[in-house]
Amino acid sequence: MAMADVTVRGAGIFGLSIAWTCARRGAKVQVIDPFGPGAGASGGLVGALAPHVPENWNPKKQFQLESLLMAQAFWETVEAEGGVSAGYGRTGRLQPLNDARALELARQREASAAQLWKDAAEWRVVPAADLGPWVPPSATGMVVHDTLSARMHPRRACAALVAALAVRDITVVAEAPDQGKVVHAKGHAGLLELNERFGKTVGSGVKGQAALLRFHEGAVPQLYADGLHIIPHADGTLAIGSTSEREFTDGQATDMQLDDVIERACAAVPVLHGAEVIERWAGVRPRAKSRAPMLGAWPGREDHYIANGGFKIGFGMAPKMAEVMADLLLEETDNIPQGFRVEDNL
Repeated sequence: MAMADVTVRGAGIFGLSIAWTCARRGAKVQVIDPFGPGAGASGGLVGALAPHVPENWNPKKQFQLESLLMAQAFWETVEAEGGVSAGYGRTGRLQPLNDARALELARQREASAAQLWKDAAEWRVVPAADLGPWVPPSATGMVVHDTLSARMHPRRACAALVAALAVRDITVVAEAPDQGKVVHAKGHAGLLELNERFGKTVGSGVKGQAALLRFHEGAVPQLYADGLHIIPHADGTLAIGSTSEREFTDGQATDMQLDDVIERACAAVPVLHGAEVIERWAGVRPRAKSRAPMLGAWPGREDHYIANGGFKIGFGMAPKMAEVMADLLLEETDNIPQGFRVEDNL
C-alpha cells in the first residue's frame, strides 16, 4: 500500500465511518485495530437510530437531525459498494403515552417537531387502535409515532463498512506504523488513554447489556417503552436494550440486570412472551464528559485527531460525524459544532 494520507486507529463505527468517507473522497487510508472490526461497543445488538425529543433545540440535536437524514443515502452507498447490508431501515418508532402529563408533553412536541423537522419527518400523537397489532399497550390509548427513527444491526453495519473498504483495498490490520494524519477512534479504551494523557477525566465508560430474541415481525416500527429500545431487525431477530451502568467490574459480563430488561420488555410488549433469547450481550459504551461526541484536533499533538464519545447515539451520528471529520482531515475545514470539540471536555 502506498503511503497513507490518513491512519485511523479504531475499527468501531466512528473509525470505520471516517475511513470510508475519507476513502470516498480519494484519500489513501489505513485502519488499525488489534481486536478487529466492531470488537467493542460497536459490536452490540440494539441499533436504535432514534432522535432526541424535538424541544429545547441546540447544536447537538441539530447535528443529530442532519445525520439521521443523511443515513439512508450513506448506508445505501456503503451497501452498493461492498455488497453487504447494514440492516438499515427508516421504519419509525412508537412510544406509549401512559398518563395525562405524558400525553400533554407529546402534543406539545408534535407542534415543535413540525417547526424543527419541517417536512423531513413527523412526530404525531395517534390512537394506538389505529396502528394494528404491533403497538405497545398504552394507558391513555394514545402513542407517539415518529417517522424519523430508523433501525440497523450494529454488527452488520460494521461488516458492511469493512466490505466497502475492502473493495478499495483497505483492510483492518492489527498493527502498523502511523502514516499521515492520525485519527484516534478507540472508544472506551481511548477515553481512558485520554484521561491519563490530560490528567483529568474527559470521558468514561457506561456498561450496557442487551438481548437478542428470535422474533420476526417484518418491517414494523421500533418501540420505546418503559425506557427500553425494542428493535425488530431485518433478519428475523429482535433486540432489546439496554442497561446503563456507571459502576461495574466486568464490562463484558451479563447478569440479572439483563434478566430484568427482558422481563420489562415482555411486560411492555406482551406478544414477546415466549420468544427464544438467542444471545445475551454486554459492552462498555464511550461517553465523553460533554455527553456529545468528542471531535477534532488533539491539543498539543500535531496531525493527531480524536473521534470518540458516541455513547448511545454513535451509529445515528456516524454519517454526519464522518463528514465533518473528513472536512477537517482532508480540507482543513472546521465544521465541528460547539459542544462537540475536544476542548469542551478539557
